[in-house]
Amino acid sequence: MAFTGAAIISDLIQIIYSSRPFGYDDAMLNGVLMDARRCNMRDGVSGALICRQDVYLQLLEGPAQAVEATCDRIRRDDRHLEMAIRVNQQVAARMFGDWAMFHDPAKSWLWSAQDISDGALERASGAHFKQVFERLAADAKTG
Repeated sequence: MAFTGAAIISDLIQIIYSSRPFGYDDAMLNGVLMDARRCNMRDGVSGALICRQDVYLQLLEGPAQAVEATCDRIRRDDRHLEMAIRVNQQVAARMFGDWAMFHDPAKSWLWSAQDISDGALERASGAHFKQVFERLAADAKTG
């Protein structure tokens, strides 16, 4: 299901958050993705998840109320620790409108495990987080 179209939704927002996985393995990741895709399709939310055993970095986009409710649900999910909102902004268009939840394992151009441990997420700007997802969206389109 794609969430595209010519109409601009006035309350369309993007939130980028990071969290630390708890109990990370393939089965847990598959469960997170399955839950995200099901709930996001139901709620009109789209986005992308970059993940590995030490970090989740996720962009969520859609109607403000739906995205905020999704963030609240993630905060209560015991598979996520130390959730921190990195970007919260109104936007005119979706970056991942064709994806209920695009999944991308963290690539080499993302921070190393040592970088994460040394506080790279806390030092990164909102613009830097946005650039990570802009690159991912461009890669997904050229696929």
